[in-house]
Amino acid sequence: MAMLSVEGLRKSFGGNEILKDISFSMEQGDVLSIIGSSGSGKTTLLRCLNFLETPDAGIIRMGDEVLLDAADKRSVRESEIRKKRLRFGLVFQSFNLFPQYTALENVVLACELLAKERPDYKQNKKAIHQEIVTHAQELLTQMGLQDRMGNYPHQLSGGQCQRVAIARALALHPDILCFDEPTSALDPELTGEVLKVIRELADKNTTMIIVTHEMSFARNVSSRVIFMDDGKILEDGTPEQVFENPKYDRTRQFLSGYAGGN
Repeated sequence: MAMLSVEGLRKSFGGNEILKDISFSMEQGDVLSIIGSSGSGKTTLLRCLNFLETPDAGIIRMGDEVLLDAADKRSVRESEIRKKRLRFGLVFQSFNLFPQYTALENVVLACELLAKERPDYKQNKKAIHQEIVTHAQELLTQMGLQDRMGNYPHQLSGGQCQRVAIARALALHPDILCFDEPTSALDPELTGEVLKVIRELADKNTTMIIVTHEMSFARNVSSRVIFMDDGKILEDGTPEQVFENPKYDRTRQFLSGYAGGN
């Protein structure tokens, strides 16, 4: 059984259909890159998977659990969505760090809020807090930021901010880590820093969905590549299949605009 299964996903805004019958599945440990031109629906698809947008139609399953069935209004209640959103960790294009908190505090914050819902929180507050802080420190060290934990976002480079954002997403122990064009706001040197971290996560069998314009990364690191155009999936296969033997002229046209895409 697939780890994630998406069936017939549709989403419109103001009568403009952005996602048109999107269906795909992925297995645990997959690194799935989603490529396509701006406006093709990539980010909207990712936001639907993270329940930041509610699809008009379709089903999202994780294993044998239905996370969302757009036809069943019970599954789109905010109380239900809030819990299911934790299954996905989202790293935003523009970092979305809280400027008033340090790197460490940004990673700790969401974990602390969730911990307060635990029935044993009041009795074990100190121990739980220390556990959260220790885990956050380990993640920031993994990101190469062991000397920057006390810095605020304005004291960090864009690449460092994005690595804090990755640590924050990992801190919640998501089943799938999602990236929305994580390097588009960075210069080439900082882009390399962030892609190195993502490659290391891939080597650790982290299940990931990555919306990206980095064709070399998609080709060399992904286990699966999806090419989207006009709200539809045109290609879905291994990097070799999509980059070396695409089925559609539109895919070839898109890839021809990138060095190494042919």
